[in-house]
Amino acid sequence: MTGDRLTKAAVADRALRLADEEGLDAVTVRRLAKELGVTPMALYWHFKNKDELLLGMVDHVLSTVRADANTDDPWQKRLRGVVETVVGVMRAHPSLPILMHAVDKTQTESFNRATNDTLTLLSHAGFTVEEGYWVAMYLLNGCIGIVSGQPGCPPGVPADQEPEWRRQKRVHLEGMPADRFPMMIELASSYRDEPDLDRYYSFAVDLLIAGVEAMAAGKR
Repeated sequence: MTGDRLTKAAVADRALRLADEEGLDAVTVRRLAKELGVTPMALYWHFKNKDELLLGMVDHVLSTVRADANTDDPWQKRLRGVVETVVGVMRAHPSLPILMHAVDKTQTESFNRATNDTLTLLSHAGFTVEEGYWVAMYLLNGCIGIVSGQPGCPPGVPADQEPEWRRQKRVHLEGMPADRFPMMIELASSYRDEPDLDRYYSFAVDLLIAGVEAMAAGKR
């Protein structure tokens, strides 16, 4: 890729892939320039320093997070769509939670637009702007928790070692004292097969949205 064809989105996308693969510390202007086959100076046309680059990564990755304004769907359905999109983005980019804590997200267009969309939906649910912001932050942190708590093998376990990891986990749980941890022993059977991630994520999003809906119903 030559400098004259290098776009801001392409730089941010490659930086995200590098962060996902090797961690956020691996993202430097010099390393990124090498990955893209350009000189560091070529990147400065888009990002003056690493702080701007990190903000650009957040702005790029959150660009798909928005509520559809051209629909008559109820706020609950539209809010679910926003949450599902955030979860999907975080599943695709495991570096995103750390990245979002490393920068001031409110300096990015995408984050502000997504937050504004969410506050609008929550105002339709009967929340004040301040309450809506609390709910929005609860949902954001809930999405982070959902993805980081995904069942199954932890990151870094090779695919061919997953059955053995599950077996060891099951054996550990089954070996707990039955008089003290009967439910943990029962849980052991869930490690016999690969987790149903589609069911897990659907259940987890249901749980988040149900809390918001319950509070909104109480306000009405």
